[in-house]
Amino acid sequence: MIDEKYKYSTITYKIIGCSMEVHKFLGNGFQEVIYQRALEEEFYMQGISAVR
Repeated sequence: MIDEKYKYSTITYKIIGCSMEVHKFLGNGFQEVIYQRALEEEFYMQGISAVR
């Protein structure tokens, strides 16, 4: 839920959404580095700039 009274509400919503997409796609059981790479790719697809 985006609440405009919080400064980073919009980007937080997007980041959580990306995390949920990665988890939905991969599920459980992979090493952390796999999730990091997948999240980096999801950020890129959503237009979120990030550096690992």
